[in-house]
Amino acid sequence: MSDDLKNRGPADRSRVNVNETWEVKYWCNQFGCTEAQLRAAVNAVGVMADDVRRRLLK
Repeated sequence: MSDDLKNRGPADRSRVNVNETWEVKYWCNQFGCTEAQLRAAVNAVGVMADDVRRRLLK
């Protein structure tokens, strides 16, 4: 079974993966932040997308 190339989002949308360049771009776009802000938020609260979102909205 091949990958669906039309699906541009991360495999697990509940977790932020900062180890894949394309996922960093996706999450920065979703949260409206820079890569540095995203990485700082993940370092502070972990990889759960809801927690990162709350941190970035502070």
